[in-house]
Amino acid sequence: MVSHIRVRACALIIENDSVLLVEFRDDNGLHYNLPGGGVQLGETVREAVSREVMEEASIEVDVLELAFVYEYNPHLSARKYGDTASLQLIFECSRREGNLPKLAEAPDTNQTGVKWIRFNDLKNVILYPEIKDEITLYKEKKKVLGLIEEHRINNGNSV
Repeated sequence: MVSHIRVRACALIIENDSVLLVEFRDDNGLHYNLPGGGVQLGETVREAVSREVMEEASIEVDVLELAFVYEYNPHLSARKYGDTASLQLIFECSRREGNLPKLAEAPDTNQTGVKWIRFNDLKNVILYPEIKDEITLYKEKKKVLGLIEEHRINNGNSV
């Protein structure tokens, strides 16, 4: 049996006790994601992060360190996010001076905004995947967290 894992490159942009998130409204209601998306043929993961942040938030970033890796396996997670296995490489990024995040001219399907969410308010939003605790821990510790597995998040074993 051949399996496919989609590789995604995502940006973790933290400023002034807030994290930059992309807002979506679809059949699941209002929810947020880190800026990011699939790595295209011929590009590096760092190039993918830069491209995706520009496409989703209209800003240029400097891609810094790998913060953590998130793995989603549908068969281990009750197919919570669909049937496609994915590996997300989440990089700490810094916004280049003079760049203000805004909704792109041609946003992704169902994308409705780009917002700074304060860490105190992060618990009140729906974030896909549900890695709020991991993002907060990374902000506090500033160290690579390693591999975060979806099927272990709710068991208290992810960090």
